[in-house]
Parts: sequence; structure tokens; C-alpha cells
Amino acid sequence: MTRRRLALVTRRFWPLVGGAEMVMANLASELRDMGAEVTVVTAQWDPAWPTEVVHREVPVVRLPNPPQRGWGTLRYMMALNRWLRRRRDSLDLVYVSMLKHDAYAALQTLTRSTVPVVLRSEGGGATGDCQWQRSARFGLRIRRRCQQADALVAPSPAIATELAEAGYPVSRTWLVPNGVAVDGPRSDAARAAARRTLGESHPDLASHEQSQIAVFTGRLHQAKGLRDLVRAWPMVMLRWPQARLWLIGDGPDREELFELILDLGLRDSVVMPGAFDDVQDVLAAADLFVLPSYEEGMSVSLLEAMARGVPVVASDIPGNRLLVDHQDHGLLAPVRDPVRLAQTIHEVFAAPRAAQRRAAIAHERVVERYSLRRMAETHLALFETLIQRKQPSGLRRKT
Repeated sequence: MTRRRLALVTRRFWPLVGGAEMVMANLASELRDMGAEVTVVTAQWDPAWPTEVVHREVPVVRLPNPPQRGWGTLRYMMALNRWLRRRRDSLDLVYVSMLKHDAYAALQTLTRSTVPVVLRSEGGGATGDCQWQRSARFGLRIRRRCQQADALVAPSPAIATELAEAGYPVSRTWLVPNGVAVDGPRSDAARAAARRTLGESHPDLASHEQSQIAVFTGRLHQAKGLRDLVRAWPMVMLRWPQARLWLIGDGPDREELFELILDLGLRDSVVMPGAFDDVQDVLAAADLFVLPSYEEGMSVSLLEAMARGVPVVASDIPGNRLLVDHQDHGLLAPVRDPVRLAQTIHEVFAAPRAAQRRAAIAHERVVERYSLRRMAETHLALFETLIQRKQPSGLRRKT
């Protein structure tokens, strides 16, 4: 197969950490490993960040993104337009995360070119791209432009339905589930080693060998339901006084969560050590992964926990039910109900063998359906179809 030259465009990227950011980082790395020539194009959120770096062996270009609201977005869009215009003869395809300003700029520059533009919709419901387009300034204008894309990628059936209801052509919408790297299930020795490593590198993560550790990884955002989880924790500790909760990540809800932790007297049992680029040690050390979100498209964090063989408790919402069958792959708890959430966490801690049996079945589900390699192969097949369609001869353009 021809070595395809791909630009992956995502305004938010490492060192910013969230579900969408991790999807693009993982996909870029996997596509490179499969032979594609990949460049990630993103925003320079901090002027001290270098404009060019390499992340997981993939070159990353950061474009100007001043902090001023409005002007910063416009400046980034102008820079993206220029970057794509100068390099369109050396690109085979452009893949854009989110149906927002990046997508508008890419389509504005490349619609009449032979370079296909594929858009990926991130999130669903009130926090998803379709809702953003309905409520944001210029959102409807951006939607009309996004509807001109050569293809759209939806990571879940619910998001595909939202796209159709918003007027996006069903014939150009591809359902491509998220994928994560899959390793063998962790051993007891790996769990103990991970705890030692984390405790030595970060004092807040020091733990007793017998402590029950629950973790959340992702963006600290109100829609993740983390205030409910923190409110549930005193009830968990009534039965499990050595239990610890690690909230791994960063985001706009951080300060409010910290104040709630202090108000409830949980400073010694609930910690927020910040964002980790790689959460494998965190997951290896954990007895439980908790995702109490109000809405999800298809959670990468949940998939990562399942892939690592960690028992999971998730909120009973459509996006999580897509991955977890209650009592088969994990446990589902009612949304916005700290009491029931605490009871569900207790059920996992009280029956570790049953929890590990469910975790093993969940691991197999990820291997079969949601591996990163499978996700990358599906993307490459889509990309190749679109490239051939715009270039019937199949010949590479000269660089």
C-alpha cells in the first residue's frame, strides 16, 4: 500500500489531556506504526511551548493561539488556513477532530482541492459537537460548512444518530468505535509494583498494600459526575476506612472539586495529583475504575480500564451501556445518585473475585471489538477509499 501522508488536526492536544486528545494521540502513533506519514497539527495554548515537538515519534506542529477570546480562535484559524494551503500538494488527506473551528478552516481551504477532509465528531448529548453547533456563535454557519466534508466519523451509534438528525448525510457517515492499546490482564505482582512506583514518584499516591484504590482518569469536568463520586466517598469509607480515591486529570472543575473534598474532610483519602500522559501504572495499581458521567459518546478512559483488566463501575447511560453489560463486564450505577454509587462501589470491594471475573470478560470484549489496531485499520480503509475517489489514477502527487 502507498505510504499515505496524513495531517491530523486537533486544537487540543498533549500536554492537554482528555478523551478526544488521547484518541488523536493514540491514533496518530498507531497510524505511524502501520506505515503512514503522520503530522499532528494543533494549537500553541501557552506561548512558552515550542512550535514544533515530537510526541510518541510523531511530529507535532503548534500554531499561534493567543489567549484572547475570539481573537485567539480567529488567529488559530488563519494560521491553520495558511499551513494547509502551503502543504496541500504534499498531503493525501486531512483528518480533523471536532466539528468546530478547525473543521471550518480546513474545509474552507481544501474543499476545491484533491485532498479529502474527514471530520470526527467528539462527544454526544449536551456536551457533544452537534449541541455545540446549535448553541455557539456562528455554530450553524460552521455546521453548514462541516456538511461539505468528504466523510464524517462517529465513534458511537448515538453520535451517528445525532449527526443524521442535524442534517449530516448518512451516506458519508462512518461508524468507527474508539480503540485502545490492549495488553494482557495485570498480575498481582504488577499491581504491587505499580503501587510502589507511584508511591515513590508521587507522595499523594502512596498507599498501603491492603488499601482499596478506586481511580478516575479523564477531564475534571462537571459532566463527568465527579462531585457525586466525592459525595459518595464518605459512605464508602464507613465500610472501607482504608479506601483511597484517585482523581487523575485536570479541567475546569478542579477547584470546585478540591473545595468539596476539603468541606467533606476527605483530604487524606481523595487526591487529585494532576494529569498523566500515560495512565497504565495508575490502572495497574487500582482495584476499581469509576466513571460516574452524565453523558458519554464512547469513553476512552473506560475502554483503557477494561483493556487493563480493572473492574469497572460506570453510570447507567447509553454511552456506557454500549461497552458494559451490567453484571457481565462491570457494574452500572444510577446517574446522579451518590448513595447508590457508594453501594455499587461497596459491592465491588466486598466481592473481589466476582469483580475480577467480570473484568476478565470485559478485557476480552475490548480485544475482540475495541483494539487500537482495529480502529486504525478501519480509518486507513476509509482514508484510502476517499483518496482513490478524488484521485482515480491512484498516483501520489509530487512533493
